[in-house]
Amino acid sequence: MPEFLPDLLLISAWVVPVLLAITLHEAAHGFVAWKLGDQTAWMLGRVTFNPIRHIDPFGTVILPGLLILTGAPILFGFAKPVPVNGANLRNPRFGMVLVAAAGPGINLALAFVSALLLTPLTPILMGDEVDLAWRWLGANLYNAIQINCVLAVFNLLPLLPLDGGRILAGLLPRPLGIRFARTERAGLLILLGVLFILPLLGLVLGFHLNILGPLVGLPAEWLAGQFVALTGLQ
Repeated sequence: MPEFLPDLLLISAWVVPVLLAITLHEAAHGFVAWKLGDQTAWMLGRVTFNPIRHIDPFGTVILPGLLILTGAPILFGFAKPVPVNGANLRNPRFGMVLVAAAGPGINLALAFVSALLLTPLTPILMGDEVDLAWRWLGANLYNAIQINCVLAVFNLLPLLPLDGGRILAGLLPRPLGIRFARTERAGLLILLGVLFILPLLGLVLGFHLNILGPLVGLPAEWLAGQFVALTGLQ
């Protein structure tokens, strides 16, 4: 992160980007499902871009906050999942692919919009004397690029119950897709192990067992770098 924000405001500059990235990710799922014929999320009031409707106290607030405070190598969080009934979609298989892709898609869109908004601030932020309000705004936009790229790449991993797994299940030939869909419980256990158990085990054994670094961190860093390059920031 560019050094244009005092450390005391670092966490506050993550709050809005994290909340928007996580909650709008879920809102996008519900919105696309609604447009494709499934009224489930609409009837529950989840087809809205109001972040408050999607916040999960632990996954959206506590968990990302703990990861920021502990300097974790990757920032992770989640909102309340939007319920989708694939049987209600006009084209269930392809519809579920679009619903799943909407989450990472909105994250990439947010990263792009953040880069566009940050671009005119670049000359101000790179100046010798920068007002604190401008630095805080710039840090929010810069952080929005980072977190949205991480969430997009992470959720596109081809593992259920992630969006990438749901996309893969819909694109595979039907017999293979059905078999793959049955791996969701195992995929969840694998995901929890990679996120939490392996890093803790690595600390105990003295080894580096952060698999998400090369799988998510490096691609997300490259992707975020492409967006940041649009702004002119170094």
